[in-house]
Amino acid sequence: MKIIKKIYKYGELTLMTQYKEKARKEHILTDLFWECTLTCNANCKHCGSSAEKKKYEGELNTTEIKSAFKQIANDMDANKILINVTGGEPLVRKDLCEVMEYATNELGFHWGMTTNGILLNDENIEKLKKANMETISISIDGLEEVHDAFRGVPGSYKIIINNIKKLRKAGFVKHIQVTTVFHKENINQLEELYNIMLDLGLDSWRLVSMDPIGRANENNNLLLNGKEIRKLLDFIKMKNKDKNLKLSYGCPGFLGLDYEKEVRGNYFYCRTGISVASILYNGDLFVCPNVPRIKRFIQGNIRTDNFKEVWDNKYKEFRLKDRTKCEECSKCEQWEFCLILNQKKYFSTSKN
Repeated sequence: MKIIKKIYKYGELTLMTQYKEKARKEHILTDLFWECTLTCNANCKHCGSSAEKKKYEGELNTTEIKSAFKQIANDMDANKILINVTGGEPLVRKDLCEVMEYATNELGFHWGMTTNGILLNDENIEKLKKANMETISISIDGLEEVHDAFRGVPGSYKIIINNIKKLRKAGFVKHIQVTTVFHKENINQLEELYNIMLDLGLDSWRLVSMDPIGRANENNNLLLNGKEIRKLLDFIKMKNKDKNLKLSYGCPGFLGLDYEKEVRGNYFYCRTGISVASILYNGDLFVCPNVPRIKRFIQGNIRTDNFKEVWDNKYKEFRLKDRTKCEECSKCEQWEFCLILNQKKYFSTSKN
């Protein structure tokens, strides 16, 4: 049975590889991340952006980001693009809902948001409804004590749980997801957290292992080892068989035939520069926000460059099939299916 299943997966992956080839050539933008601010009301130990409570210089103002979205809508099909708003914490930006109401009502974009959930009060929920927000991902990083310590905000766990209930009651969001970053201090809380997610009535639960980027490099003692990551993946596989709640594993990377599809619902490949791009808080045109902030990954700036021209003529190294190929990876029999950025080759800060 295992052999038959493996053969079947190879067949699916072959078809997926053909799809990826087509996607690389066409590079149609579907997901545009807008890092609307680096300012944050929390101090998370894992933050890939190293966001802080301070005000950052050079942040795009209301007029600039509206103009950027208008330019993109004029040159591309806005109705086929989802703007994923990230931070920092998006809700500390006072003009967020004004900008996104304009982007949806006037320009035709769809949008969703990643938030720590602390500021999802009644007033902001009403504003988000008016701004036509469709999806949301809210962070819960452990049971109460662990979450509050990890996020650096005492009392935030109870606030977030209550805010999720309010948001569900409001009834306008098409998909409510909780994202949990797993590390040494919460990996043994899987079952308890699962029951909490069930009680919240979520549409999905996204489980992510802590990545060594941003502030996580200062807390690398919290990173999971291989055994702990396998424990996390096995848990997702087991719970997805129950079909009570949709669980998925986030980035990074291709997980091999033992786990691919079972823990994501489909086969992973890195879409950065293929169908995913980012506008950073200062206007820099970047790749996926989960990628370390390396200067050579900056493709331009929305203040001075036309987005479509940059999208069509840059991002080229991310569209090459051999972008992952290195001596170590080329020995793997599953390499042709593994379209991720090779950590050693691409994420070295010495290549900035």
